Order: sequence, then C-alpha cells, then structure tokens
Amino acid sequence: MDIAPPALLSVRRSRLLAVFGPGLVVMLADTDAGSIVTAAQSGAQWGYQLLALQLVLVPILFIVQELTVRLGLVTQRGHGELIRDVFGPGWAWLSVGTLCIACVGALLTQLSGIAGVAQLFGLPVAPAVAATVAVIIGMVLTGSYRSVERVAIVFGLFELAFVVVAWRAAPRAGEVAAQLFSVPLSNPQYLYLAAANIGAVIMPWMVFYQQSAVVDKGLHAGDLPVARIDTAVGALVTQIIMAAVLLTTGAVLSHQGGHAALDNVPQIADALTPTLGFEVGRIVFALGLLGAALVATVVVSLTAAWGLGEVAGFKRSLEHHPRDAPWFYGVFSATLIAAAVLVNSGIDLVRLSVAVQVMNALLLPVVLGFLFLLARRALPPPHRLTGWYAWMAGSIIAATSAFGVYAALVGLAG
Repeated sequence: MDIAPPALLSVRRSRLLAVFGPGLVVMLADTDAGSIVTAAQSGAQWGYQLLALQLVLVPILFIVQELTVRLGLVTQRGHGELIRDVFGPGWAWLSVGTLCIACVGALLTQLSGIAGVAQLFGLPVAPAVAATVAVIIGMVLTGSYRSVERVAIVFGLFELAFVVVAWRAAPRAGEVAAQLFSVPLSNPQYLYLAAANIGAVIMPWMVFYQQSAVVDKGLHAGDLPVARIDTAVGALVTQIIMAAVLLTTGAVLSHQGGHAALDNVPQIADALTPTLGFEVGRIVFALGLLGAALVATVVVSLTAAWGLGEVAGFKRSLEHHPRDAPWFYGVFSATLIAAAVLVNSGIDLVRLSVAVQVMNALLLPVVLGFLFLLARRALPPPHRLTGWYAWMAGSIIAATSAFGVYAALVGLAG
C-alpha cells in the first residue's frame, strides 16, 4: 500500500484548513438569535413534536448550500452578479430586494438578541448595542476576509453551550420517541411554528453570503470537494444546536408539568438553564445567544453589502481598503447603524424573531427558484446540475418551498 509522504500530507492538511470556513461560518450564523428563539418556542409550545423537522432539514440545508458553493467556486461570481448576468438586471434587483428584506429582519433579531442579553444582566440596552456595532464595524474595516472569518467562528462556537445545556436537561427518551412523529398538521399554530423553523434554517442571505464568501476567500473549482465537507459539517452542527435548544425547553417544561409560550429573553433563559443553576445557567445562555447574534450580525451585514455591490457593480471585497471600496463599507456600516437605531425603539424580540423566520419561509420560492435555475443554466457541463440529482434536488426544493409557504399562510390565517 502506498503511503503519502509527510510533505504531501502536510500540503493536503494545509489546503483543507485553508478551504474550511465559509460553510461553518454561514451555518453558525444560521443558528442566529432568531433561530434560537424559534427553537425555544417550538419546544416550549409543542414539546418534541417539531424535532423531526429539525432532522429532516439537515440534508435539505446541505443540498441548498452545496449548490451555492458549486456556483461560487465554478463561476467565480457572487449570487446577485450571476442572476444579473444570466437573467438580466430586473430579475437581479428583484432577488437582491428579497435579500435586503431578509437582511433587515435578520439584523433586527440579532441586535434585539444582544439587547436581550444586556437586559438579562441589568445593563443599559442602548450603550450595549452601540458598543457591539462599533466593535463589528471596526473589525471589518481593519481586517481581511480570513481575519473576519476566524473571529466569526470564535463567536459562533459559543453556541455549543446549548448542547451542554441539552445534555444536562436530560430529556426522557420515551417522551421524545412518543412525540417525534406526532405531527398535528391541521393545527394552524403548529404550522406557523413549522414555517418559522423552515425559515430559521434556510434563509435567503445564506445563499448570497456563502457564494460571495468562497469567491472573496480566493477558492476555486478544485476546492469543491473540501468545500462540500465544510458545508456538510456546518449543516450538521447548526441542526444539532437547534435540536438541543428545542430538546432543552421541551424537557424542562415537561418536567415542570406542561408547556407554554415564552414571552421574553429572561423567560427563555430560565427555561433553558435550570439544570445548571441560576447564575451559571444565565451566563451559559448569554454566551450562547451572544455568540449566535454576533456571528449572524457580521454575516448578514456583509451579505447585504455584497449583494447590493454585485448587482450595482461597485467594488465589494474585504480585501479592498475602505478608501478603494467606499460603497461596500458604507452599505455595511449604514445597515448596522440603522438596525441598531430601530432596535433601541423597544421591539418585542420573541414575536419579531418568529415573524422574521416565517417571512423567510414565504421568500423561499424566489430564493430557491433562482438557485435551482442557476445550477441548471450557469454552470459548465462538468459541474451542471443534471440527471437524477437534478430531479431529486428540484423535487426537494419545490416541496420545501411549497410547504413553507403553505404552513406560513395557514398559520397566519389561523
């Protein structure tokens, strides 16, 4: 048996580490403050009845983001730019319009999550949010893509605290099994939260971010196998975190004798952390929610700047100095500052977070429709989406979009 020489193994390991990042970052951002709140509400109101959906969404999320990575690496163009080149500027502006709506909603939930953590410890909200925005803007203005990516991963890894909390909550296996496939599809409130969970996992800005990120990082088509692993690991991690939050709230409230809606961040903290003790529990919850909110804030604000830059045609790379790409950094900073001003108006984090995820579900046909068509038309034959995989991916995308819209509309009507 041939054994690769140490130098070759070192090169392979080095390349693996160089490619890893965009998939993990976007997936950690996917489990943002709004997603954590949505998962907590799911466990609080329905126990483990929405857990199966979290598991089903793992392969769906991978399929969607793998197509995104493939488009970025092979074409070397961002998502908005590719839509403009293939379908024309009108369709590109429609697509980036849905992106901006999703980004504004997402940023409001992230900064509201940071405000909620400040309230948890009795800190003034406005200075906490302002300091967070200032630190993030400073980090992006003075760093390259790779440095921003490393910081975002560190932020996001705090989310693994929720896995520890779920382990300590000790959900009863019998109760989990009994409720796993209990799916009350005739209940509008259940469908509303089902739509919110779909929108919490498959978000419009994720498609734009990861496609732009792999290009900005300097990756190419030869990196596709490793980038797929990066995406698969990220998809698994994000759904483990979502499932952990759902399991924890379901277990804690079940042990207490029932389920009920959670109306604010302190209530969610109390539901997630009693097994760790009041002080330790609140610190662990705060780190998890803060990590989720910070990484998503970085990703979402960068996505808005990248998406608008791709369609409008201005310079849009973290490798450019702010003097060379003033529109890119200006959009990034203005988006963050505007969201911070709105958050200080006292928005209800829990209701807003779930509503934003439902909105994401309603946008899925546009976002995933463009993604599928680009994979069919914009890629050269060796990488084009064809054959049985095209049928499977198309069917999954169509079914997910249709169910997301149906569940959202029925839930809203109910």
